[in-house]
Amino acid sequence: MNEVQRKKQFGFVSSINGSLIEIKGLENQVRLSDLVRVNNILGEVIQIYSDHVIAQLFENTNNLKLNQKVTSLQEPLSMELGPGLLGTIFDGIQRPLEATLLQSTTGGFLERGADLPSLSRTKKWLFKPLKKVDDSVNTGHVIGFVQETPLIKHKILVPVGVSGTLTYIAEEGEYTIVDELYRVKSGSNEKTFNMFQKWPITKNRPYKSRSYPHEPLITGIRTIDLLFPIVKGGTVAVPGGFGTGKTVIQQSLAKWCDADVIVFVGCGERGNEIADVLKQFTEIIDPKSGRPLLERIVLIANTSNMPVSAREASIFSGVTIGEYYRDMGYDVAVLADSTSRWAESLREISGLLEEMPAEEGYPAYLPSKISSFYERAGVVNIYSDEDSSNFGSLTIIGSVSPPSGDFSEPVTSTTKRFVQAFWALDANLAYSKHYPAINWLKSYSKYPDFISDWWYERDVYWPEIDIDWNECRKEINNILSQENELKNVTQLVGEENLPEDQQFILFISKLIRNSFLIQNAFDPIDCFTDIKKLIEFTKIILLLYHEGQQLIAQGYLIDDIKDIKVVDYILRIGQSVPNDQLAEIEQLRKDLSYEIESLKLIHGALKKK
Repeated sequence: MNEVQRKKQFGFVSSINGSLIEIKGLENQVRLSDLVRVNNILGEVIQIYSDHVIAQLFENTNNLKLNQKVTSLQEPLSMELGPGLLGTIFDGIQRPLEATLLQSTTGGFLERGADLPSLSRTKKWLFKPLKKVDDSVNTGHVIGFVQETPLIKHKILVPVGVSGTLTYIAEEGEYTIVDELYRVKSGSNEKTFNMFQKWPITKNRPYKSRSYPHEPLITGIRTIDLLFPIVKGGTVAVPGGFGTGKTVIQQSLAKWCDADVIVFVGCGERGNEIADVLKQFTEIIDPKSGRPLLERIVLIANTSNMPVSAREASIFSGVTIGEYYRDMGYDVAVLADSTSRWAESLREISGLLEEMPAEEGYPAYLPSKISSFYERAGVVNIYSDEDSSNFGSLTIIGSVSPPSGDFSEPVTSTTKRFVQAFWALDANLAYSKHYPAINWLKSYSKYPDFISDWWYERDVYWPEIDIDWNECRKEINNILSQENELKNVTQLVGEENLPEDQQFILFISKLIRNSFLIQNAFDPIDCFTDIKKLIEFTKIILLLYHEGQQLIAQGYLIDDIKDIKVVDYILRIGQSVPNDQLAEIEQLRKDLSYEIESLKLIHGALKKK
């Protein structure tokens, strides 16, 4: 009998209530969040009383009986972290779905109690050492690396809390994740380590220090990158009702954002929707490398018909895997779709526990749960070799599905307190085929001040309009705000009866909405806009705005400006000008200046120099 078996403690089921069971006999042996197993079903201890323990099971409790034996595993729910995570589809408790389904006898459905290791114990990886015997090592030091996929080099890290001297390290060669890789001696103690480590999902992985964000996470979506930017290490909520495009935005982010590793968590969505997402991700080619996108993505699938306990775990499982790759120095993005389904699982479990409900039946501790998820984002300096810095970032983007698009409901309003960017999806925009349906009046971002210097260094200088990225976004926001203020007046008197300068504001705002803010995620040119095209696209619109304002002030009519030929070309920049052919926008800029000067000549209003 080994040490693990000796530690095991046993109890028995005394009550069954939905996905919750009451256990007697383990009151003095288990801790909160410890795992238990009954009839091959995994569960987690969530309450401990003097005469019984309550555990939530991660699978349905059909056919469970009273007095069945319950085994305490004496450890919390933890992720296996090591080579083999990328390109794999897991469920909420990190069971590899593909390998599990291959052994299934139920025709494509996950069998209850299926128990397979999360990472393959037989696959061999080519290990290349970076340290040598007698080197001093500490938490986070890189022992060596494995080329996990052609896109990602998987660094083998010294586990948290381990330090000492290397007494052995394996030579370059192929090893499984359970083979002995290195030994570390501290004092008289010598420990053996392999390629993988385990980490509890509810515990933050430690780091040396946290840093202010200074670099944006470029998404390729113009509305986001200009008006509501996000930083590497930031937090975003994407609320929207059914059909507003949350999933398309998440897929676009997974495909185009400049994170090194993507962790996509499908939490409580419908089975056919999750299946469709998984199918698309397996077929998508990473545009930057030409390789399959799966080579830099981890997928966690948890459908609405799976038990709610596993749904709750899936969110933290994804963040834990994200933190692991962050510790290697990578920029990681965790995409959670959707946190509303996760909050519903909290409500259901709270109801079974007969806790006093708060607003709309959600538990009173909903804010602390949501904050414990988003607080794990950030830019951090990892534990690394002395006198060096090794920064990694974890960005969290969570979709929220408020019923009927009501942003005042508890999950959306609570999430808003803990995120720094808010992309509000509007049903009216979506139904009018305006995608992405991000409402520019309800959305916001608190990150522009952090990243304005980064954008300033990459600015494109146009002598006709000498403004940087930050000033561009302020002017675009100002134009859209003025349009909103004029809406009521326009409905009363009609647009044609407004003063010329106000008609011009409406004309430019319509141009911004129909050319800049609309973006086709499925168009090969329009699906991604790089930073240089974004800046030039914005400046050509604002150049027309500035020149037009001067013309209106000099007595020109709005119809004269609308007849400028360049306007039609500006409307088509998104779909017609590739990112590597920006000379076309430069030509439009020259044509615009030429047409405006020609307009002045025709009307005899050429300025005397």
